[in-house]
Amino acid sequence: MQGHLVPATHYYSLMSHSYSIPNPLPFRFRLIRPSHKAWNTIRLVHTIIAIFLLTAIIACESEEVPDNTEPANLQVEVTEDPETSGKVLIEASAENTVEYQLRIGKSEEPAKTNTSGSFEYTFERSGLFNIEVRAYGSSGRYLRQEIPYQVIIEEDSVSVGEGYSTPLSYDEYDLVWHDEFEGERLNPDYWVFETGDGCPNLCGWGNNELQYYRQENARVADGVLTIEARREDFGGKRYTSTRIKTEGKQSFKYGRIDIRALLPEGQGIWPALWMLGNDIQTVGWPRCGEIDIMEMIGGNGRENQVHGTLHWDSNGHASAGGRYTKSSGIFADEYHVFSIIWDETSIKWFVNDIEFHEINITPAHMTEFHQEFFFIFNVAVGGNWPGNPDETTTFPQQMKVDYVRVFQEK
Repeated sequence: MQGHLVPATHYYSLMSHSYSIPNPLPFRFRLIRPSHKAWNTIRLVHTIIAIFLLTAIIACESEEVPDNTEPANLQVEVTEDPETSGKVLIEASAENTVEYQLRIGKSEEPAKTNTSGSFEYTFERSGLFNIEVRAYGSSGRYLRQEIPYQVIIEEDSVSVGEGYSTPLSYDEYDLVWHDEFEGERLNPDYWVFETGDGCPNLCGWGNNELQYYRQENARVADGVLTIEARREDFGGKRYTSTRIKTEGKQSFKYGRIDIRALLPEGQGIWPALWMLGNDIQTVGWPRCGEIDIMEMIGGNGRENQVHGTLHWDSNGHASAGGRYTKSSGIFADEYHVFSIIWDETSIKWFVNDIEFHEINITPAHMTEFHQEFFFIFNVAVGGNWPGNPDETTTFPQQMKVDYVRVFQEK
């Protein structure tokens, strides 16, 4: 026969009884009762375990463990920098914060991010803006505070009366069309807006430009058309501007064209006053022809120079042009008049009535320049020719047009 020790948990039901268990095998169990010393040890262990569990339960019920993963008590203060127009100083503080984000307007991406909560931001134009600060905790959740803030930028503007101007009539020409930009909006009988980024057919407008064209970046006031390039997130682009044209409204073949304008400045800024042939929708570019009355490439000391160029098709893209450089100052200092005189034989370019280039258009491969053309005015940002804006470029940048006039021979 063999003896068998039972677990201590069964001892209470077995210790005072003897059992005879039927067993088909030729032996029987015999239960062994623990000694008094072993029994005391078992009871002591049970007591210690019970005390430990009870202490843990009481501690959990009576103490709240602070949650240090959630941000709390966000405070934000916005003040104007007295030294710089349009610049604001933002101070944010919050508990349990691992990152602060500054957002301006309705942008989906933060303008700036740091761990200190101290921000500086320079607005590029006047207006009412929404300043939002977010304080993120380690949990990934955040608090936010939004503050509407009115920005007033003091501009050192150039008066429309400053600079060169040309007459409203010439002895040898008739004035056949003009826009003096009177009123409070563009004349819809003359102009249409071209919006977007050129996609899907001409993404980047064929030059890898960075702007998104919007109607909101143009305004007419005090007899001046203003086209404004802004550092502004819209339509998947980081910059916005305006592009207008007279296609389907006003087009011309030959004559004298005067455009009085004040140009912007800065690396990556590309203002243009130009024309395209009316048949562009059927024959495409460059077969339609292009007349660049004025282009300026900003940055690297280039704001004192403008270009006049032709583009056409001659078994592929062909171009030719010239440039004019000011002896002092830049084209953002005052208004200038950019002109062409275009007839059956040539196109001549002028700045303030000073001729700087001429191209003969009589060759058979230059038939594009003997049809009607429409106007395009725009300010591009970035692109193959000017390069992109950099830390020296300030926004907004404006091209202001006082008038455009078309004269034809009597």
